[in-house]
Amino acid sequence: MTEVVKNLLAPGHTSCAGCGEALGLRIVVNAAGKDVIITNATGCSEIFTSRYPESAWEVPWIHSLFENSAAVASGVEVALKVLGREKEAKVIAQGGDGATADIGLQAISGMFERGHDILYVCYDNEAYMNTGIQRSGLTPFDARTTTTPPGKLSFGNPKQKKDMPAIASAHSIPYVATSSVAYPKDVERKVKKALLIEGPKYLQIHVPCPLGWRHDPSMTIQIAKLAVETGLYPIYEIENGVVTSVLKIGKRKPVEEYLKLQGRFKHLFGSDAGRGEIKKIQAIADMNVKKFGLE
Repeated sequence: MTEVVKNLLAPGHTSCAGCGEALGLRIVVNAAGKDVIITNATGCSEIFTSRYPESAWEVPWIHSLFENSAAVASGVEVALKVLGREKEAKVIAQGGDGATADIGLQAISGMFERGHDILYVCYDNEAYMNTGIQRSGLTPFDARTTTTPPGKLSFGNPKQKKDMPAIASAHSIPYVATSSVAYPKDVERKVKKALLIEGPKYLQIHVPCPLGWRHDPSMTIQIAKLAVETGLYPIYEIENGVVTSVLKIGKRKPVEEYLKLQGRFKHLFGSDAGRGEIKKIQAIADMNVKKFGLE
Protein backbone atom coordinates (compact mmCIF):
# COMPACT_ATOMS: atom_id res chain seq x y z
CA MET A 1 0.00 0.00 0.00
CA THR A 2 1.36 3.42 -1.00
CA GLU A 3 2.00 5.72 1.94
CA VAL A 4 0.18 9.04 1.73
CA VAL A 5 2.61 11.89 2.41
CA LYS A 6 1.10 14.83 4.27
CA ASN A 7 2.01 18.25 2.89
CA LEU A 8 3.36 20.51 5.61
CA LEU A 9 1.77 23.44 3.77
CA ALA A 10 -1.88 22.49 3.94
CA PRO A 11 -4.30 23.00 1.05
CA GLY A 12 -7.08 25.55 1.32
CA HIS A 13 -4.91 28.68 1.49
CA THR A 14 -5.76 31.69 -0.67
CA SER A 15 -2.93 31.97 -3.19
CA CYS A 16 -3.71 32.90 -6.78
CA ALA A 17 -4.18 30.16 -9.36
CA GLY A 18 -0.79 29.15 -10.75
CA CYS A 19 1.13 30.86 -7.93
CA GLY A 20 4.80 29.90 -8.22
CA GLU A 21 5.49 31.05 -4.68
CA ALA A 22 2.91 28.66 -3.23
CA LEU A 23 4.60 25.81 -5.09
CA GLY A 24 7.98 26.91 -3.76
CA LEU A 25 6.75 27.13 -0.16
CA ARG A 26 5.34 23.62 -0.29
CA ILE A 27 8.50 22.13 -1.78
CA VAL A 28 10.73 23.84 0.78
CA VAL A 29 8.75 22.97 3.91
CA ASN A 30 8.18 19.37 2.79
CA ALA A 31 11.92 19.00 2.12
CA ALA A 32 12.78 20.51 5.51
CA GLY A 33 10.42 18.20 7.37
CA LYS A 34 8.34 18.70 10.49
CA ASP A 35 11.26 19.49 12.81
CA VAL A 36 11.69 23.05 11.61
CA ILE A 37 10.77 26.55 12.78
CA ILE A 38 10.03 29.11 10.06
CA THR A 39 10.04 32.90 10.29
CA ASN A 40 8.24 34.72 7.50
CA ALA A 41 8.53 38.29 6.22
CA THR A 42 5.42 40.25 5.29
CA GLY A 43 4.38 39.55 1.71
CA CYS A 44 2.24 37.30 -0.45
CA SER A 45 3.38 34.12 1.30
CA GLU A 46 2.38 35.49 4.70
CA ILE A 47 -0.95 36.86 3.47
CA PHE A 48 -2.29 33.82 1.65
CA THR A 49 -1.14 31.22 4.19
CA SER A 50 -2.30 32.87 7.41
CA ARG A 51 -5.61 34.61 6.96
CA TYR A 52 -7.02 34.96 10.48
CA PRO A 53 -8.15 32.75 12.16
CA GLU A 54 -6.64 30.06 9.92
CA SER A 55 -3.13 28.92 9.03
CA ALA A 56 -1.87 26.60 6.30
CA TRP A 57 1.35 25.86 8.19
CA GLU A 58 1.75 22.43 9.77
CA VAL A 59 5.03 23.46 11.43
CA PRO A 60 5.89 26.24 13.93
CA TRP A 61 5.69 29.48 11.94
CA ILE A 62 6.22 33.12 12.97
CA HIS A 63 5.30 36.29 11.12
CA SER A 64 6.72 39.59 12.30
CA LEU A 65 7.55 42.59 10.10
CA PHE A 66 8.49 43.10 6.45
CA GLU A 67 12.14 43.76 7.18
CA ASN A 68 13.13 41.44 10.03
CA SER A 69 12.50 37.80 9.20
CA ALA A 70 16.25 37.13 9.48
CA ALA A 71 16.48 38.98 12.80
CA VAL A 72 13.56 37.03 14.30
CA ALA A 73 15.09 33.77 13.04
CA SER A 74 18.39 34.77 14.67
CA GLY A 75 16.60 35.14 17.99
CA VAL A 76 14.91 31.76 17.57
CA GLU A 77 18.22 30.07 16.77
CA VAL A 78 19.96 31.62 19.79
CA ALA A 79 17.04 30.72 22.07
CA LEU A 80 17.23 27.09 20.99
CA LYS A 81 20.95 27.03 21.83
CA VAL A 82 20.42 28.67 25.23
CA LEU A 83 17.77 26.06 26.03
CA GLY A 84 20.03 23.26 24.81
CA ARG A 85 17.43 22.31 22.20
CA GLU A 86 19.26 23.21 18.98
CA LYS A 87 19.20 19.56 17.87
CA GLU A 88 15.40 19.47 18.03
CA ALA A 89 14.67 21.81 15.11
CA LYS A 90 16.28 23.59 12.19
CA VAL A 91 15.50 27.27 11.55
CA ILE A 92 14.45 28.74 8.20
CA ALA A 93 13.96 32.46 7.57
CA GLN A 94 12.13 33.39 4.39
CA GLY A 95 10.76 36.27 2.39
CA GLY A 96 10.03 37.53 -1.07
CA ASP A 97 12.45 39.39 -3.30
CA GLY A 98 11.55 42.81 -1.87
CA ALA A 99 11.83 41.63 1.74
CA THR A 100 15.17 40.05 0.84
CA ALA A 101 17.03 42.30 -1.60
CA ASP A 102 15.67 45.61 -0.32
CA ILE A 103 13.78 46.02 2.95
CA GLY A 104 15.33 43.10 4.82
CA LEU A 105 18.89 43.23 3.48
CA GLN A 106 20.35 44.77 6.64
CA ALA A 107 18.90 42.05 8.91
CA ILE A 108 20.01 39.32 6.51
CA SER A 109 23.54 40.73 6.39
CA GLY A 110 23.66 40.79 10.18
CA MET A 111 22.46 37.19 10.34
CA PHE A 112 25.20 36.16 7.92
CA GLU A 113 27.92 38.12 9.75
CA ARG A 114 27.00 36.68 13.14
CA GLY A 115 27.16 33.16 11.75
CA HIS A 116 23.72 31.89 12.79
CA ASP A 117 22.87 28.33 11.79
CA ILE A 118 19.92 29.39 9.63
CA LEU A 119 18.80 28.80 6.05
CA TYR A 120 17.44 31.94 4.42
CA VAL A 121 15.11 31.30 1.46
CA CYS A 122 14.20 34.04 -1.01
CA TYR A 123 11.10 33.41 -3.12
CA ASP A 124 11.95 35.54 -6.13
CA ASN A 125 8.87 36.62 -8.06
CA GLU A 126 10.68 39.76 -9.17
CA ALA A 127 8.46 42.54 -7.74
CA TYR A 128 6.43 43.62 -4.71
CA MET A 129 3.39 41.61 -5.78
CA ASN A 130 1.38 41.80 -2.56
CA THR A 131 1.31 45.61 -2.45
CA GLY A 132 0.63 46.38 -6.10
CA ILE A 133 3.41 45.02 -8.37
CA GLN A 134 6.03 47.69 -7.60
CA ARG A 135 9.63 47.31 -8.72
CA SER A 136 12.07 45.55 -6.37
CA GLY A 137 15.82 45.12 -6.49
CA LEU A 138 15.26 41.77 -8.21
CA THR A 139 12.93 43.06 -10.94
CA PRO A 140 14.49 42.24 -14.33
CA PHE A 141 15.63 44.78 -16.90
CA ASP A 142 12.85 46.42 -18.96
CA ALA A 143 10.02 44.73 -17.04
CA ARG A 144 6.79 46.68 -16.61
CA THR A 145 5.76 47.30 -13.00
CA THR A 146 3.43 49.92 -11.53
CA THR A 147 6.46 52.01 -10.54
CA THR A 148 8.41 51.40 -13.77
CA PRO A 149 5.78 51.82 -16.49
CA PRO A 150 7.08 51.91 -20.07
CA GLY A 151 6.63 55.22 -21.88
CA LYS A 152 8.45 57.94 -23.78
CA LEU A 153 11.36 58.07 -21.33
CA SER A 154 11.96 54.37 -20.63
CA PHE A 155 11.10 50.80 -21.59
CA GLY A 156 10.30 49.78 -18.03
CA ASN A 157 12.70 48.90 -15.24
CA PRO A 158 16.05 50.55 -16.12
CA LYS A 159 18.19 48.33 -13.86
CA GLN A 160 19.34 44.72 -14.06
CA LYS A 161 18.53 42.34 -11.20
CA LYS A 162 20.55 42.82 -8.04
CA ASP A 163 22.98 39.91 -7.68
CA MET A 164 21.78 38.68 -4.29
CA PRO A 165 23.59 35.31 -4.45
CA ALA A 166 26.87 37.18 -4.96
CA ILE A 167 26.03 39.53 -2.07
CA ALA A 168 25.30 36.52 0.16
CA SER A 169 28.50 34.78 -0.91
CA ALA A 170 30.51 37.94 -0.21
CA HIS A 171 29.67 37.39 3.48
CA SER A 172 31.88 34.25 3.39
CA ILE A 173 28.99 31.95 4.25
CA PRO A 174 29.37 28.23 3.51
CA TYR A 175 26.48 27.70 1.09
CA VAL A 176 24.65 29.77 -1.52
CA ALA A 177 22.40 28.39 -4.26
CA THR A 178 19.76 29.31 -6.82
CA SER A 179 16.92 27.14 -8.06
CA SER A 180 13.48 27.28 -9.70
CA VAL A 181 10.04 25.78 -9.11
CA ALA A 182 10.42 24.30 -12.59
CA TYR A 183 12.92 21.87 -11.01
CA PRO A 184 11.28 20.72 -7.75
CA LYS A 185 13.76 17.90 -7.11
CA ASP A 186 16.61 20.40 -7.38
CA VAL A 187 14.91 22.66 -4.82
CA GLU A 188 14.32 19.70 -2.52
CA ARG A 189 17.91 18.50 -2.78
CA LYS A 190 19.32 21.95 -2.06
CA VAL A 191 17.10 22.52 0.98
CA LYS A 192 18.10 19.18 2.49
CA LYS A 193 21.77 19.79 1.71
CA ALA A 194 21.72 23.30 3.17
CA LEU A 195 20.11 22.17 6.43
CA LEU A 196 22.95 19.70 6.97
CA ILE A 197 25.56 22.47 6.70
CA GLU A 198 26.51 24.32 9.88
CA GLY A 199 26.20 28.10 9.67
CA PRO A 200 24.21 30.58 7.57
CA LYS A 201 22.95 29.52 4.14
CA TYR A 202 21.12 31.30 1.30
CA LEU A 203 18.77 29.80 -1.31
CA GLN A 204 17.04 31.89 -3.99
CA ILE A 205 14.12 30.26 -5.83
CA HIS A 206 12.56 31.64 -9.02
CA VAL A 207 8.77 31.64 -8.59
CA PRO A 208 6.63 33.08 -11.44
CA CYS A 209 3.65 35.26 -10.52
CA PRO A 210 0.77 35.07 -13.04
CA LEU A 211 -0.74 38.30 -11.72
CA GLY A 212 2.40 40.43 -11.79
CA TRP A 213 4.00 38.82 -14.84
CA ARG A 214 0.67 38.82 -16.71
CA HIS A 215 0.84 35.25 -17.92
CA ASP A 216 -1.69 32.43 -18.11
CA PRO A 217 -1.77 30.65 -14.71
CA SER A 218 -1.48 27.28 -16.46
CA MET A 219 1.93 28.27 -17.85
CA THR A 220 3.79 28.85 -14.57
CA ILE A 221 6.13 25.87 -14.86
CA GLN A 222 6.70 26.35 -18.61
CA ILE A 223 7.68 29.98 -18.08
CA ALA A 224 9.90 29.15 -15.10
CA LYS A 225 11.69 26.54 -17.20
CA LEU A 226 12.17 28.99 -20.08
CA ALA A 227 13.87 31.45 -17.72
CA VAL A 228 16.49 28.78 -17.09
CA GLU A 229 16.68 27.47 -20.67
CA THR A 230 17.36 30.96 -22.04
CA GLY A 231 20.12 31.68 -19.52
CA LEU A 232 18.23 34.52 -17.85
CA TYR A 233 18.02 32.61 -14.54
CA PRO A 234 21.14 30.48 -14.05
CA ILE A 235 20.91 27.61 -11.56
CA TYR A 236 24.07 27.01 -9.54
CA GLU A 237 25.66 26.34 -6.15
CA ILE A 238 28.44 28.26 -4.39
CA GLU A 239 30.24 26.56 -1.52
CA ASN A 240 32.73 28.57 0.53
CA GLY A 241 32.96 31.16 -2.23
CA VAL A 242 33.50 28.72 -5.10
CA VAL A 243 30.94 27.76 -7.75
CA THR A 244 30.71 23.98 -7.37
CA SER A 245 27.84 23.05 -9.68
CA VAL A 246 25.69 24.51 -12.44
CA LEU A 247 22.61 23.26 -14.22
CA LYS A 248 23.67 22.93 -17.86
CA ILE A 249 21.18 24.21 -20.41
CA GLY A 250 21.94 22.01 -23.41
CA LYS A 251 20.17 23.53 -26.41
CA ARG A 252 19.64 27.15 -25.40
CA LYS A 253 16.49 29.02 -26.38
CA PRO A 254 16.33 32.71 -27.39
CA VAL A 255 15.06 35.09 -24.71
CA GLU A 256 12.19 36.11 -26.98
CA GLU A 257 10.49 32.75 -26.28
CA TYR A 258 10.42 33.63 -22.59
CA LEU A 259 9.49 37.29 -22.94
CA LYS A 260 6.61 36.90 -25.40
CA LEU A 261 4.55 34.81 -22.95
CA GLN A 262 4.42 37.61 -20.35
CA GLY A 263 2.42 40.81 -20.48
CA ARG A 264 5.07 42.63 -18.45
CA PHE A 265 7.30 42.53 -21.56
CA LYS A 266 4.57 43.05 -24.18
CA HIS A 267 5.67 46.64 -24.82
CA LEU A 268 9.00 45.40 -26.21
CA PHE A 269 7.36 43.77 -29.21
CA GLY A 270 5.64 46.82 -30.71
CA SER A 271 8.52 48.75 -32.27
CA ASP A 272 12.04 48.56 -33.67
CA ALA A 273 13.30 50.29 -30.54
CA GLY A 274 11.66 47.60 -28.44
CA ARG A 275 13.35 44.92 -30.53
CA GLY A 276 16.60 46.64 -29.68
CA GLU A 277 15.80 46.23 -26.00
CA ILE A 278 15.18 42.52 -26.52
CA LYS A 279 18.73 42.31 -27.92
CA LYS A 280 19.99 43.90 -24.70
CA ILE A 281 18.14 41.26 -22.67
CA GLN A 282 19.64 38.57 -24.91
CA ALA A 283 23.06 40.01 -24.08
CA ILE A 284 22.31 39.61 -20.36
CA ALA A 285 21.47 35.94 -20.94
CA ASP A 286 24.62 35.48 -23.03
CA MET A 287 26.69 36.98 -20.22
CA ASN A 288 25.16 34.55 -17.70
CA VAL A 289 25.91 31.61 -19.98
CA LYS A 290 29.54 32.65 -20.31
CA LYS A 291 29.99 33.49 -16.62
CA PHE A 292 28.63 30.18 -15.32
CA GLY A 293 29.52 27.91 -18.25
CA LEU A 294 25.90 26.91 -18.77
CA GLU A 295 26.41 25.31 -22.19
